[in-house]
Amino acid sequence: MLAPPALLAVHPLGKSPVITDSDTTVAETGAIVEYILAQHGGGRLLPAPDTPEALRYRYWLHFAEGSAMPPLLLTLIFDRIANAPMPFFIKPIARGISSKVMNLMVRPNLKRQLDFMESELGRSPWFAGSGLTGADIMMSFPLEAAAQRAGLDASRPRLMDFLKRVHARPAYQRALKRGGPYAFA
Repeated sequence: MLAPPALLAVHPLGKSPVITDSDTTVAETGAIVEYILAQHGGGRLLPAPDTPEALRYRYWLHFAEGSAMPPLLLTLIFDRIANAPMPFFIKPIARGISSKVMNLMVRPNLKRQLDFMESELGRSPWFAGSGLTGADIMMSFPLEAAAQRAGLDASRPRLMDFLKRVHARPAYQRALKRGGPYAFA
């Protein structure tokens, strides 16, 4: 589950995702989105400065990786621990620990976050207002991951509609065509 060693030639930590634009290399998804919008966005995908939408934009831009992704990553890790090959006498212990952590901490946190995100999309069609922003781009990945492995389903119609609208966007379709099939770890 680590980035390939070839990324060390691009970034000293072998971080992924990473972009190189002329002489500038940027790692960390949020920093990449901010960089692209600042350098190449032409004012698109950003709310007007000093507005309530700008504050919501900043919040959701950082929420995506700061709050939404950690429990999703823990879900991936503890699912792998529970299903990893190991000696038969260790397996019940590993599954027990994994189950306790998931049931006592990770799943309740995921449920609370998904409920919160669902309610927030009741305020506006996108996370930071009436139009798509970089914050929505950031939020799309944790929601994709939640739909894949953390229980996001039709019981949260606003979140599912959000993903459907993201998937329907021509830019999203072009990115899939250019980048190839979208697969999760």
